Amino acid sequence: MAKTIKQSTTGKGNAPAEKKQSENSQNDPMLEAFFTDSLKDIYWAEKHLTKSLPKLSKAASSDELKNALNDHLDVTRTQVGRLEDIFGLLGKKAQAKKCEAMEGLSKETDSIVEDTEEGTSTRDVGIIMACQKVEHYEIATYGGLTQLAKTLQLDDIAKILETTLAEEKEADELLTGIAENDINYAAAEEQE
Repeated sequence: MAKTIKQSTTGKGNAPAEKKQSENSQNDPMLEAFFTDSLKDIYWAEKHLTKSLPKLSKAASSDELKNALNDHLDVTRTQVGRLEDIFGLLGKKAQAKKCEAMEGLSKETDSIVEDTEEGTSTRDVGIIMACQKVEHYEIATYGGLTQLAKTLQLDDIAKILETTLAEEKEADELLTGIAENDINYAAAEEQE
């Protein structure tokens, strides 16, 4: 059994008192509430991506990049469904809470598209970088959620989250490959 150390609140000296962690961590309502709130946040983010990925695909000029974005749109829709399944496993209604981080990343992406010339590899480089920022945010979020699910002994949910985490890592690697194989070099040769 894990133990945590907590300062005594009895006022009897400064010696720490041991407090045993419960066998079932699900009884920790603060952590469970934080976990649920974080799920709501990423649920909003994923639903938002289902709207923004088609716009990015349309703005991209590389067929390889367009295909990658369209494929990831399908994956993202599946991820939205998985999150809805997770809410169901928790006995909660799937509910989104505005994700300020994703909204900020989305605004930055819109700015990149607006500030780069249509049909250029430079715009594609910007789209890839913007998408990788999103992927890194998602990787961090799903990694953290997976660990929280394990802590809360929600093993089935942790497995679902691990699947999504692996997909986000794969998407990031694919984007790197697209950039390295062609787009970055083509952009380096473009003139203003």
